[in-house]
Formats: sequence, C-alpha cells, structure tokens
Amino acid sequence: MNFKRRSAVASLGLLWAGLLQAAPASLPVILVLGDSLSAEYGLPRGTGWVNLLDEKMRSEGLPFQLINASISGETTSGGVTRLPALLKQHRPTHVVLELGANDALRGLPLQATRNNLERLVQASQGAGAQVVLVGMQVPPNYGKRYADAFAQLFPSLAKENRTVLVPFLLQGVADRPDAADWFQSDRTHPVAQAHPIMMGHVWRALRPLLLATKR
Repeated sequence: MNFKRRSAVASLGLLWAGLLQAAPASLPVILVLGDSLSAEYGLPRGTGWVNLLDEKMRSEGLPFQLINASISGETTSGGVTRLPALLKQHRPTHVVLELGANDALRGLPLQATRNNLERLVQASQGAGAQVVLVGMQVPPNYGKRYADAFAQLFPSLAKENRTVLVPFLLQGVADRPDAADWFQSDRTHPVAQAHPIMMGHVWRALRPLLLATKR
C-alpha cells in the first residue's frame, strides 16, 4: 500500500471513529401496550393520545423514544402473550399498560383479567421497567356489582404492586353531561377531541417518572 493510500485509509478511519463517537446513545424507551383506545381506532392518523404524548415529551425536551404496541381488540391475555417479546426487543425503561376494557366487553371472568394484569405488571417490573397502570371503567348497564368490581381491579393492583395509577382514562369524557358527543358512532371509541384529555391523564402520571429518570 503506497503512502497516499495509507494516508487516505487512515483519514477515513479517523473520520469514521469520530462519527461513532459523536453518534447519540439510543434513547430510553417508553412502551405503550394497549387496545383500540391507544391504537387510534377510527381517528385521523396522529390524533390519538399516544401520539399527543410523544409530542408533549418533545415539547418539554424529555429524551425518550415512545413505542406504541397497541392493537385494536387486544385483551389482557393477548397482552400477556405479546409482552415478553416486546420487552426483549425494546428493553423499555417505562411501560404504560392500557388493557382490560375488551375483557369486560366480552364478559371474561374478572379474576382472569386481574391475574393477567398482574402478570403484565410483574413481567414489566421484572424487566427493569417502571409501570403506569391505566384504569378503566364500564357503563352501569353491565350491572353495578360487576362495574364496581371491574373498576376496583386497577387501584388494587397498583397498590399491591407499587405502580403508578391513572384512575380512569376516560375521566372527563365518558362522565360528562354531553358524553354522547364525545364518542364515535359506535358509542365506544372517543373522537379526536377527547384524546388531549386522555393524554393529560397519562401525562400527569408518567411525567414525574420521566423527570426522575432524566436526572
């Protein structure tokens, strides 16, 4: 190899080394595991609460990557099946769990839902992630006893497993006097104007965890 070629190769090596050194480290990951409420069902792309949460983090200069692994129709058992691979692939520092509504819609046993949610929480914690558990409620026409027991699943699990809790994702949407105007024609999925409210609930729960991680 002649001198000029050796010099060119050396210069290229130094340049490549400099680029590698300057490349930013991969950002810590927030994984959202949810159902259609988190998967922008029936909404214009980019208007769901998960995307709004990403925009909020960026506006506040919080260096996190948000992965939305939500699927319409997902149940807690489906989440249990999918979560291990997601944890292995993304290695999240935070996991937002928004599941359970479809269990209730299908009339699945409450104990099974509770067991699955606990498995999701503990698997996430076992992988080193902090968990935000998103609470849900069902309409009173499911029967007061069932509705009360379902709603209680979330604070009970959060307390026992020491996770942060969003008490009710649809607070300020499903319980407002004009609630019918805030849902799509299926009367199940909120319209786009409801999603900033939903994002706000999750943001208030998640933000202190992110700030602590950033420090």
